[in-house]
Amino acid sequence: MRYFVTGATGFLGGRLVRQLREAGHEVVAVVRDPDRARDLDALGIELHRGDITDRESLRRPMTGTGGVFHLAAWYKVGEKNKAAEAINVGGTRNVLELMLELGIPKGVYTSTLAVFSDTGGRLVDETYRHDGPFLSLYDRTKWQAHYEVALPLIQKGLPLVIVQPGLIYGPGDQGPSHDAWTQYLTGKMPLVPKQTTFCWAHVDDVARGHILAMEKGRPGESYILAGPCHPFTEAIDLAERLTGVKAPRLRPGPGVMKAMAGLMKILGAVLPLPAQYNAESIRIVAGVTYIGTNEKAKRELGYDPRPLEEGLRETLRWEMEQLGIRKTAA
Repeated sequence: MRYFVTGATGFLGGRLVRQLREAGHEVVAVVRDPDRARDLDALGIELHRGDITDRESLRRPMTGTGGVFHLAAWYKVGEKNKAAEAINVGGTRNVLELMLELGIPKGVYTSTLAVFSDTGGRLVDETYRHDGPFLSLYDRTKWQAHYEVALPLIQKGLPLVIVQPGLIYGPGDQGPSHDAWTQYLTGKMPLVPKQTTFCWAHVDDVARGHILAMEKGRPGESYILAGPCHPFTEAIDLAERLTGVKAPRLRPGPGVMKAMAGLMKILGAVLPLPAQYNAESIRIVAGVTYIGTNEKAKRELGYDPRPLEEGLRETLRWEMEQLGIRKTAA
């Protein structure tokens, strides 16, 4: 099959296109700068210069493909940027409307568990809906793309499957998860918030889940591609057992974290703060639970994410190699 992919230069997108090529599929990808995507070119991926915020740049490469994977997104924590809405909302509209116009037979859109925001300790399924307020700009703009773009186009006949990953981790990440592990391994993580809980999915499992969604997913349906759910405190304590690197002992509760977020909001109005210490960055870990059940994906797609210990051992070993830390994860 010949597939069109956005976001192929990203962490998850890069794993997806590799798995597609390994399975013998042709892959067409739009990238803003083909010269900076030579690793994809070496895989035999057909590269086209384009940007999801420019609909016409997508038309020729998407035409005639047998399926669309739309992964490209703006993802930052603690930053305010007009690009968030232009990419997450406007870009998604461009990709999906063009897919409908061209009559592409099937697509997979990468939403996120974050559209549910803080579930308050509830393990929710795909029928759950949260209508605000939102903890971050990313959450809000991905909610808009999910509910104001993707679902209405499905109602118009777009043969689209929506997938909703939770927290994605693994070797090669350069996002907030990577930043957190770097802080921990170098002794610069000041605290670990209590109650904050994520569903931890290894990047290779989520990429495989996308392919399963294309092959087996029912158009019009959503599937949570989350991994096993663990509090962040459990993940850090597991990391200590695997690496021998001491975990922070300061474990503030949600009330303290929310008070800190309020203080940083005041300070941020008059002082430039590092992104990891501004109000939004603290608010999204103040005892929140971004958790959902993957039972539907397991049942209908055959999705089978690995345990956190297995994936974290591999991830921490990679992170330690990058940092030149000689200890070896267990």
